Amino acid sequence: MSERGTIRVDQFLPHPPAKVWRALTDPDLIARWLMQTDFVPVVGHRFTFRTDPRPGFDGIVRCEVLDLDPQRLLRWSWRGGSLDTVVTWTLAAEGRGTRLFLEHSGFDPDDPLQQRTYALLDGGWRSHVWRRLTRVLGAIES
Repeated sequence: MSERGTIRVDQFLPHPPAKVWRALTDPDLIARWLMQTDFVPVVGHRFTFRTDPRPGFDGIVRCEVLDLDPQRLLRWSWRGGSLDTVVTWTLAAEGRGTRLFLEHSGFDPDDPLQQRTYALLDGGWRSHVWRRLTRVLGAIES
């Protein structure tokens, strides 16, 4: 964890940027490592992620593609429950693989509910999501 308002993860993946980009932008693949979605890689596209509802959260994350530079940068808004945050993926070619950076920012450090959500998402991004993304990358063709 860096600061109380931003989650940062930096991970090397032994796959070329084109393959990692595909896993980050193909809705069928995204559903395998994150959640069901109607994502389309077009700036301005509004989409949702759907998961099981929980108290205080209807299970829907409402998003919009904010920025996109193929195989380099993907940024989307992330609104669900009391959150109004931004997720940024940055890809950098490194040797025969890709250094993938995730930044999930905008958590209110003074809001106890957002800080609990921050702690849950911080652990989730670092463990569950990365493990599933790694499995998906290993299973798809280049």
